Amino acid sequence: MIKVAIMGYGVVGSGVYEILRKNEKSITKKTGGKTLEVKYILDLRDFPDHENPALFTKNFDDIINDTEVSIVVEVMGGLKPAYEYSKAALLAGKNVITSNKELVAEHGTELMAIAKEQNVNYLFEASVGGGIPIISPLSQCLLANEIEEIYGILNGTTNYILTKMVKEGADFADALSEAQRLGYAERNPEADVEGHDARRKIAILASLASGKFVNWKEVPTEGITKITRQDVAFAEKYDAVIKLVGVAKIDPEGQVYIRVSPMVIPRTNQLADVNDVFNAILVKGDSIGDVMFYGRGAGKLPTASAVVADVIDAAKHIHINKLITWKKVDNNFMIDPETVPCRYFVRATNSAVINDFSGAEDLGNENGEWFFITEEMTEKEFKNTLGDRGAFIRVLD
Repeated sequence: MIKVAIMGYGVVGSGVYEILRKNEKSITKKTGGKTLEVKYILDLRDFPDHENPALFTKNFDDIINDTEVSIVVEVMGGLKPAYEYSKAALLAGKNVITSNKELVAEHGTELMAIAKEQNVNYLFEASVGGGIPIISPLSQCLLANEIEEIYGILNGTTNYILTKMVKEGADFADALSEAQRLGYAERNPEADVEGHDARRKIAILASLASGKFVNWKEVPTEGITKITRQDVAFAEKYDAVIKLVGVAKIDPEGQVYIRVSPMVIPRTNQLADVNDVFNAILVKGDSIGDVMFYGRGAGKLPTASAVVADVIDAAKHIHINKLITWKKVDNNFMIDPETVPCRYFVRATNSAVINDFSGAEDLGNENGEWFFITEEMTEKEFKNTLGDRGAFIRVLD
């Protein structure tokens, strides 16, 4: 029997407990006959109506000092005390499973190194894409490939807002208000709508794909707060939609181009049909070509299912480190985004602007704003030409 501790009993933590209880028999078969039993649930709140209130503790020492506990599930969120508790658990020789993207993006390098030293595992499938399997495919199933490109719709809140704008002609403020009413957006939605959530996730994926730590704080990031109904309408004239996309490209020398920004996506692209709160991640490998992972990027049971899958994996590898890792390197391997060529969807304040872009495709005008698509050019060249005469969105070809 393998004893498990759950740290945090919110939406995901309660989902983890529910799945471990509900699917106990099938999980035992999948672990090779090892029964998983929750021994502790750490939370500052009381749960007197829980079916087993004796499981609850407010003291982390109960978990760290119990040699029977070999798997710790961290679903607390944030950095404090999640970082200190996760590190202590790993140093004590316990496997740690997390859904905490902030923690993985900030301290994953150190925590994976400790796991390797202690011959245990630090697993984080649920940190990117909720219930969508992507960490394991990148670190196992696609190992034979050199990963060349990753494109991800990685945030359900922003995808819901943009879907409302596309399908119903809503403006940003109204779509955000609706997302908040339905519980898809927080009262303070900054982490989602400004792209911070997505940039942590694409940094994790880029780190895995390249084998080098990509600092999420250095990922160029733009949110969706400046997208207008007119942008959406004129993108439609180009037979395209607008999505918030995390992009990571790795060249043959191991250099990494990465960013998060709104992108105009032609409807012929698979990502164009990813709507509402769904997420999708498109991975291009040198041998397999394009593969796409699609599903619910958040929610109680989808996220908990990914956590429990890692718990099962850890139970099967109690004293075997799986070497999911990346390393910090001293040399600068990040590509200057201003040197990367792209096409641009432009909303200009002056009809004469289009004449400064050779080969631009005119999409028309409305209410004193002119819309067009440029030919491919570097970002530096493009910005120097446009100046402050309009706004733009990159085009995903």
